Amino acid sequence: MARMSNKRRLEWSFFLNDRSRITYNELCRKCQHQCKQSFRAVVVDCPKYLSKRSARKADREKD
Repeated sequence: MARMSNKRRLEWSFFLNDRSRITYNELCRKCQHQCKQSFRAVVVDCPKYLSKRSARKADREKD
């Protein structure tokens, strides 16, 4: 595995875990969009994320 330069390490420091690997938030891992957030973020606010439960709730409100 290639080593990360110091400049790149500083840029990605919020995303690096204890093993110096880039790690994303649980909700962002399987997301196809480029707006990934760090695993360190407590509150995730993603305009492109729509959970299945919230969609069902919205459908119930329409009926």
